[in-house]
Amino acid sequence: MVLMMNTEKGVSAFPDGENLFKWIGTITGPRDTVYAGLTYKLTLEFPHSYPYSAPIVRFATPCFHPNVDTVGNICLDILKDKWSALYDVRTILLSIQSLLSEPNNESPLNPQAAKLWNDQTKFKKHLTEEYHRALNRDQQDS
Repeated sequence: MVLMMNTEKGVSAFPDGENLFKWIGTITGPRDTVYAGLTYKLTLEFPHSYPYSAPIVRFATPCFHPNVDTVGNICLDILKDKWSALYDVRTILLSIQSLLSEPNNESPLNPQAAKLWNDQTKFKKHLTEEYHRALNRDQQDS
């Protein structure tokens, strides 16, 4: 596990406290996409068999996306059957950031998002409403 110090624009990750098997990651939505300007927090949980097994990665900030379900699980091949011990935290976060702009609508975890994806105006409206609703909930809980 390589500690990241904002070496890549738009992604970062650090251990969550003293536990090196739990990390907090951050992804900024790619420019020129419906996610531009939005920042998402993710959790990364590394198994003891890492790097030979993929970490469990979830969105902590709700993310309306065809390949993300309502509890933050992500459908991304490199986190499943295409995992390689060569992948590091940077690769994982950059792949998720790329997925934001290029979803796989053939295997959606969120059918509503997949259906709306083709109408980017409606998708962005729904995405923005969901994002700000989640932010308001987080602020009220603090």
